[in-house]
Amino acid sequence: MSNRTYTLVASCPDQVGIVARVSQFLAELGGWILETNFHAEPADAANPSGRFFMRLQLRADSITLPLVTLREQFAHAVAEPLQMQWRITDSAVKKRVVILVSKQEHCLYDLLARWQAGELDVEIPCVISNHQTLRGIVEWHGIPFFHVPVAPENRSEAFAEIRRIFDEAKGDVMVLARYMQILPPELCNAYAGQIINIHHSFLPSFVGARPYHQAWQRGVKLIGATCHYVTPELDQGPIIEQDVIRVDHTDTPDEMIRYGKDIEKAVLARGLRYHIEDRVLIHGTRTIVFR
Repeated sequence: MSNRTYTLVASCPDQVGIVARVSQFLAELGGWILETNFHAEPADAANPSGRFFMRLQLRADSITLPLVTLREQFAHAVAEPLQMQWRITDSAVKKRVVILVSKQEHCLYDLLARWQAGELDVEIPCVISNHQTLRGIVEWHGIPFFHVPVAPENRSEAFAEIRRIFDEAKGDVMVLARYMQILPPELCNAYAGQIINIHHSFLPSFVGARPYHQAWQRGVKLIGATCHYVTPELDQGPIIEQDVIRVDHTDTPDEMIRYGKDIEKAVLARGLRYHIEDRVLIHGTRTIVFR
């Protein structure tokens, strides 16, 4: 049995017969379904009939049609009549992940280790940084490293260069692995749903410098991390994944920073995996994540 799969993710106005219609279409083509996930939400002002979400995975070798033809036929027979927002992806086509990083290395190290071990089944065409600090570890992995300094007087030129590099690398997703620069709105809008960020879950309670020290002074009992899509509104994008760990009065700010780094790595890796496995549907300011 081939491990290659096709994945359909879709949403549409809710009604009777959606699953039957999709399943019948695939059955007539000999489609062998491996996994299904469904979720329905009640009606509201934006969706008077409610909204239906689905993710369906099937064996690629059970479909004899070329993928481009499968997409065309699905669009005509199913998606258009049901007013679907949808995509069909091929597991044989690896997502191309461009990583942006500054000086903090923990998320970059973790992603590179998972990639090298085959746990993160992607291509990493390049890493972009506004500092030279991490060039050595990136190039040791055989990955091109681009240094794009960002300063108040050259922000427009710097982010234009980042966009050029991303496009030239044919990137599918941009991961901000503790990249300590705010992306301009035009970049966020150009790649909506394609830029993933990680930050501590203290926001917005402890903004600015030294958030862990602020949290320690306030005696927090939970710290965590949030992986989300980037939008022009700073740290307000749709959330993909979150997690927390418990701390107490015996933990110092330095220990909390260490715990925070551990959880940031895990949450970013999970969030990226959900994205590349097409387990995420963005719905307004929210996400539907089929784990």
